[in-house]
Amino acid sequence: MMGWCCSGICGALALLALLCPLRERGCWGLNPSSGDVEKSPHSDPDPWGALHRHKRSWVWNQFFVLEEFTGNEPLYVGKLHSDVDKGDGKVKYVLSGEGSTSIFTIDENTGDIHATKRLDREAQAYYTLQAQAVDRVTNIPVEPRSEFVVKVQDINDNEPKFLDGPYLAGVPEMSPLGTMVVQVAATDADDPTYGNSARVVYSIIHGQPYFSVEPKTGVIRTALPNMDRETRDQYVLVIQAKDMVGQMGGLSGTTSVTVTLTDVNDNPPRFTHSKTPLSLPVQSVVAKIRAADEDIGSNAEMDYRIMDGDGPGMFNITTDENTQDGVIILLKPLDFETKSSFFLRIEATNRNIDSNFLSAGPFSDTTSVRVTVDDVNEPPVFSTPLGKMVVSEDARVGTSIGRVSAHDPDTSNNAIRYSIDRNTDLERFFNVDALSGVISTAKPLDREANLIHNLTVFAIDSRIALITVQDINDNAPVFAIDYETILCENAMPGQVIQTVSAVDKDELLSGHRFYFALAAPVAGNLNFTLRDNKDNTASVLTKRGGFRRREQPVYRLPVLIVDSGSPALSSTNTLFVRVCDCDSDSVALSCGAVAYTATGLSTGALVAILGCIITLLVMVLLIVTMRRRRKEPLILEEERDIRENIVRYDDEGGGEEDTEAFDMVTLRNLNVIRDPGVRRDVTPDTPTFFHYSSSARPAYKSLFFFFSFDTDFQKVARQEEQEDLACKKRRYVSGFGWWAPVQPET
Repeated sequence: MMGWCCSGICGALALLALLCPLRERGCWGLNPSSGDVEKSPHSDPDPWGALHRHKRSWVWNQFFVLEEFTGNEPLYVGKLHSDVDKGDGKVKYVLSGEGSTSIFTIDENTGDIHATKRLDREAQAYYTLQAQAVDRVTNIPVEPRSEFVVKVQDINDNEPKFLDGPYLAGVPEMSPLGTMVVQVAATDADDPTYGNSARVVYSIIHGQPYFSVEPKTGVIRTALPNMDRETRDQYVLVIQAKDMVGQMGGLSGTTSVTVTLTDVNDNPPRFTHSKTPLSLPVQSVVAKIRAADEDIGSNAEMDYRIMDGDGPGMFNITTDENTQDGVIILLKPLDFETKSSFFLRIEATNRNIDSNFLSAGPFSDTTSVRVTVDDVNEPPVFSTPLGKMVVSEDARVGTSIGRVSAHDPDTSNNAIRYSIDRNTDLERFFNVDALSGVISTAKPLDREANLIHNLTVFAIDSRIALITVQDINDNAPVFAIDYETILCENAMPGQVIQTVSAVDKDELLSGHRFYFALAAPVAGNLNFTLRDNKDNTASVLTKRGGFRRREQPVYRLPVLIVDSGSPALSSTNTLFVRVCDCDSDSVALSCGAVAYTATGLSTGALVAILGCIITLLVMVLLIVTMRRRRKEPLILEEERDIRENIVRYDDEGGGEEDTEAFDMVTLRNLNVIRDPGVRRDVTPDTPTFFHYSSSARPAYKSLFFFFSFDTDFQKVARQEEQEDLACKKRRYVSGFGWWAPVQPET
């Protein structure tokens, strides 16, 4: 043992002695990531070259590149360096290998490596490259070729995908809670060894609360018990797979799972009606009834049987295997006149009963079927066989020979009409009364020419024939009514001013359509447009605003209406649009044409003014007519009978002291003056105002006094105008009613 240890120590010392000279010559240049040690071509000759190799002088670390990196500049990958490179620019770096020209570049001076394109780890996970250092002048390698790997580092850039989706699955109805339906699986293309980018969890987005999914395995199970297929037979689930263990920021993918509930026999057959009326024409052989079973497939198969009923042996029932209908077969012919209806009691029973659902039974049902025999029109039956009839050959035309009689066996007992088959009576020797059946001669008979006449008589039951004339499209559609369309002057563009509809005299079948459009001449007008509402109506809309009655009071809009018949017919109907003055609520105030005057008066004002003028003219005419019928008024006639006037009177006398010529009392008393009696032809006996005196020269005197005119004086004054000129020398005083002579001046 001690010998072995001593020999080992001696060997280690010898090896150390060999390595010391190498350490004095330079650095090792080893790197944890470097390969074998290789000799440098530029190193000094090693006297121990046969015993060892020089170290490799390449220096680099392991390179990683982040995938999907995007930027404006190339992505720095790493740096290569050789100990031979002293930084004097004599060494040039050269890169070769995968993507050395298309993806990766190297700075020939510094050895920096860059990626020029975006890398995708899922397309290629790593790249193997070779680097070499050469002399810049001679291109002679100064270092051996070295191989290194650039690994693309993964990021979470791929969402989980369901490669087998969408899924179809089935589960029996009434399954217990937690029954497995199907398992879904999603794959993620990201690196499963790096982070959580490829760790997927599952969740259900749509389909709760009926189903659930296990987050890690993707197994879908029922979440509710006893789901009934008859209530709902199919469910569509949406399952989501999300990476990053479902954390926020993870990517997700979805798939659909269609789950169909398969049927189990959990429902007995049921007739929809407890009593089923069934009408069968005479000689019909098949009638069908059906019991409804909400199950499907073999679970819905059933057998029918007639339990009881009247008319035994008349009917039988079998099962149609394709439709599961009960087929009632008529075994014997029916006669409506003998029996018009039958009652049958029929039972339907499931063939395949599931023992797990016996508690839901019984799996059978019964119904009553009433079979009604429809009457068919049977031909008339002659009451007695037609026998021989005898007639003399000398019988006159119209002689009755005999009578045939038939009756209708139907319950309707239709009227019978008789006729002779003219093929058996070509020469028309006989006639038959259509209603009574009496046969008579129609021509003279000759026994020697024809001894026996063999006639065939028809008996036909008569019914009313209802003939319906089938309609064809021969009428074009028109407006339903005569529309009175009002357009307000303040209407806005796009405003609906009228909704029109159409009518057609033809029969309107289901789904018929009327199509509306403006006629071609006005299709491009600038005022109106028409919108087909596609419900057999159309709306007329304005294209602009600013309509004015002064410019155009009425617009005529031709509308084309086309029906959907075959062939299609059309008509053009004119819609009159009247422009009206409206208030703020679009209520028309006036729609007539306006006669614009300088004063701006409306038509109503002009009519009122004209009426007033006519009324005034009529009043003036009435007044003039009445004036003409009245007598001319007397001079000085006025409304008042008595008016006071000033009269100048000249007389001669003795001055103011001479009062003998006047009666002052009379002048001052007006009642004395009012005397209706007037005498015009003689001088009145009453004293005058003055007494004539020839001995004394009268002095002239001017008197002013008030007097009154009365009606008698008016008459006198009027007649005075017709007096002789001599009367002018006389003076008169009104108010006194008589004449007073005046002494002429001397």
